[in-house]
Amino acid sequence: MGETGSATRNDKLSGQFLDAAIGLLQRLRDEEGEAITAAGALLADTVASGGRLFAFGAGHSSLAAQDLVYRAGGLALMNLLTVPGVVGVDVMPATLGSALERVDGLASTVLGCSPLRAGDALVIISLSGRNTLPVEMALTARSMGVKVIGVTSVAYTTSTKPRHSSGTFLKDHCDVVLDSKIAVGDAVLSLDTVPAPFAPASTVVTSALLQAVMATAAGALAERGIEPPLLRSGNVDGGLEWNERVFEEYGERIFYRQ
Repeated sequence: MGETGSATRNDKLSGQFLDAAIGLLQRLRDEEGEAITAAGALLADTVASGGRLFAFGAGHSSLAAQDLVYRAGGLALMNLLTVPGVVGVDVMPATLGSALERVDGLASTVLGCSPLRAGDALVIISLSGRNTLPVEMALTARSMGVKVIGVTSVAYTTSTKPRHSSGTFLKDHCDVVLDSKIAVGDAVLSLDTVPAPFAPASTVVTSALLQAVMATAAGALAERGIEPPLLRSGNVDGGLEWNERVFEEYGERIFYRQ
């Protein structure tokens, strides 16, 4: 096949990936609307009652969690809950993060040293929802009086075995569950000439799903007559001054500023 043929094939692959992502987003819109509304209301309730917001994800699931924190157009009260070694691929070897997700007791230890307290809300993102860390984190957080929103692919619960000693998945320990609709294995494309599936879609889909929740939360607060504590871009005129006002007003609930 010549260069023109290869380019045409690659263009088709890029279009197929985008079509797959769009299809997943449409499913979220059509099938997860009620859960998105419930999650947004839970976050709005937490903000209105003086609670704090946290997000956690391990490995690549951490990308969607980080996307919520200190974000222009996002809620200023969303804090990243970090577990050393599992935030991303900044540890060496990278496989260490995956191994830590299967360690008993790690989540309980981290939460015990965190600022999380009763009345707060915690978003836990785990594509498979099967590993010990996210399950234990949800269990422990709820025992502390924290509301938990789980973001996961429910498909994994029928196709994989849980790794937590309870034999349960993340979805079994949440106040609200958001199903990302991602297929087991994440990758959405395949070719006869490529030995493994490729083109994972979970990051773009999960990030969009959570931004839909944030938008819902902001609207729910506004409906109650509460100005949503939103951040503006520091690259637009007046943005930095706006953000300083928000930081000053809500400083006791914003931990990434300390």
